[in-house]
Amino acid sequence: MPAPKIISLLPSATEIVCALGLESQLVGRSHECDYPETVKQLPVCSYDRIGAGLSSLAIDQQVKRLLTNAISVYEVNTELMKQLAPDVVITQDQCAACAVSLPEVEQALANELEKPAHIVSLQPDSLADIFDSIQQVASALNVVPAGNALLEDLQERVDLIQHKLKFVENKPTVACIEWLEPLMVSGNWVPELVQIAGGTPVLAEAGMHSPYVEWVDLRLQDPEIIVVMACGFSIERTLKEIDVLLQLPGFADLQAIKNKRFYIADGNQYFNRPGPRIVDSIEILAEIIYPKQFIFGYEGEGWIKFEV
Repeated sequence: MPAPKIISLLPSATEIVCALGLESQLVGRSHECDYPETVKQLPVCSYDRIGAGLSSLAIDQQVKRLLTNAISVYEVNTELMKQLAPDVVITQDQCAACAVSLPEVEQALANELEKPAHIVSLQPDSLADIFDSIQQVASALNVVPAGNALLEDLQERVDLIQHKLKFVENKPTVACIEWLEPLMVSGNWVPELVQIAGGTPVLAEAGMHSPYVEWVDLRLQDPEIIVVMACGFSIERTLKEIDVLLQLPGFADLQAIKNKRFYIADGNQYFNRPGPRIVDSIEILAEIIYPKQFIFGYEGEGWIKFEV
């Protein structure tokens, strides 16, 4: 029986497929799939309708306008997918603003493929859900043992951090910024990652979507640590707009700023992707929150300290 041909329309799913040892079966990807580097050679089966080079505020306004008018943020290249003739298509049904969604894939593929493709839709809201997504993909691709081995390795890394922090009582408050303007804090799995890494998340609830917050509320919380992990942004992209935060009234008076505990992380490559590198994200947080206990080697590439 020939190996199934896979199209992944989700960066985290592409990473899962590759971590399971099936990169050679990928025949197409989304415009956002860029890890591992070798997947960039694959045909691109989607693109977004958001203009290039926009500010955080402009992106937010454009996404809201599209969704309000029931227009997808993304476009699927149906003709290309028909040519690629996939056996399995992986997408998501978690966030219409984040990636191509299940209804969009179903609509694009309806009666278009010569043979029906098995659509796998992922919907993670927590770390357990992310691990379940890995099992779901492994099961759909008939590599359950590889999935189990990957999950065992990931869980061991989580356990190592939790064990080292077992007797820590005073866990610093941590604000994770998911969007610069309007201000959002990171929800879904991120509060749980903060807790595993020995911090106390503020203004967001584990398993719930990332909320918009008022600046006054963040100022009242006065977190001990602030980590900016803007959705879809690299460190370099975030730095281009960091003044949006720095210019907020009283920002320099926050204890995180006074104590030089203000950090910028690569949200795009780590925290925003519910795939195997979510454990890298926990390790990044552990390095940030407890620099004397943990050195995993992500500083400079996965995160930087930013001095105001």
